[in-house]
Amino acid sequence: MHENTPPRAPEIGDDEEELNDLDDEIPSGDEDDQEMELTSDEYVERISSGSYDDYDENTGEQDSPQSPVPDDSILTFPAHSMPVFSCSLHPHNELCATGGEDDKVFVWSRNTGQILYEFTEHKDTVIDVHFNRDGTYLATADLAGDIVLHKLQKMSSEPDKDGGNLVFHKVWEYSMGDMPWMSFHPATNVLIAGSEDGEIYFWRFPAGDCKILPGPGARCDSGDISADGKKFVASYNNGTVRLWDLRECTTIMEIDENNSMVHSGGCTMVAHDKASPFFMSGDLAGKIVFSTHSGPVGAIETADVIEGMAFSPSADIRMAATGTLSGQISIWDTSKCSLRLNCEPVGKNDGITEMRWISDYTLVVATVNDLSQKKLNLKVKHIKKHKSCLPSKLVTKEKIV
Repeated sequence: MHENTPPRAPEIGDDEEELNDLDDEIPSGDEDDQEMELTSDEYVERISSGSYDDYDENTGEQDSPQSPVPDDSILTFPAHSMPVFSCSLHPHNELCATGGEDDKVFVWSRNTGQILYEFTEHKDTVIDVHFNRDGTYLATADLAGDIVLHKLQKMSSEPDKDGGNLVFHKVWEYSMGDMPWMSFHPATNVLIAGSEDGEIYFWRFPAGDCKILPGPGARCDSGDISADGKKFVASYNNGTVRLWDLRECTTIMEIDENNSMVHSGGCTMVAHDKASPFFMSGDLAGKIVFSTHSGPVGAIETADVIEGMAFSPSADIRMAATGTLSGQISIWDTSKCSLRLNCEPVGKNDGITEMRWISDYTLVVATVNDLSQKKLNLKVKHIKKHKSCLPSKLVTKEKIV
């Protein structure tokens, strides 16, 4: 246990019911024309004006400028001066929280874009921001592993001196060193974070009690809560996958070097189905393993790094999506552990960074559009468009979100 870790609690939640609820052109001549001669002054002028930014020395011509990417968004929030790495929507009102490489966290209106609150506690890149299940808490975390918890006390009737109408109070903070990820439990006020050495922290609020699941000595890269809220599946960069019982802090099932379906490459992602005791895990080598709480039941090799995983909430057909480093999106039939559809890649080298199902058949995917510019594009794939993916009775209308 780290030096400033709160005392361990015998249970994450003493209330069993609580746990149960638990993105100037240079003219080109003919091929036989000799190289154009420029005076020194002309050369300097063209360099200064940027005319040679896309100049091809072999052909003596400028590359055709790329068409601008259309912006179909209903609102753009420009306050961050550097890349944004995390965002969270309040569950009950118009609030949105974002954090980025500029070490800043903004809370703003997703209706107007107005900044309502700014947090200045972080001194490193903010990699995670999350509202809890009822929007009473906002947790933020940076690359150095500093976690800050604020409580939204009230929405005041008059704007405060900063121009907003929010009152946030810092109620807790903790420093755990390098932290790969953080999230809230979906059904109770428990904050969860994975560590560089593989330990997984669970803090219950407002008490601040802490429980720690020991690691295998390798970084915990991903984790997800089971459908019943009482189990937790975690992936580690040594290829291990563990399913934990949260009450007993014991390992129920483990996929390691002793299992034939072990991830030989570091396990990058894991996702648990929220409707059944079933989960998926993916690794650097492109292997996807399908597992129940009793053990793995199937595996597929994709030959590409798995960067995203998500289960569809549909009760009609069990589907899951995966995204890879090259931008390939695949839809899987989890009842058969088989491929239903390979979507066309979202773009050249557009690696997947995040994917979320926002309805039964609508998948939103965030991609890296241009690594040199660190831009993120949102791509929307509506699964109902792909009729081969669904039973005929479900294909009733075409709708693009």
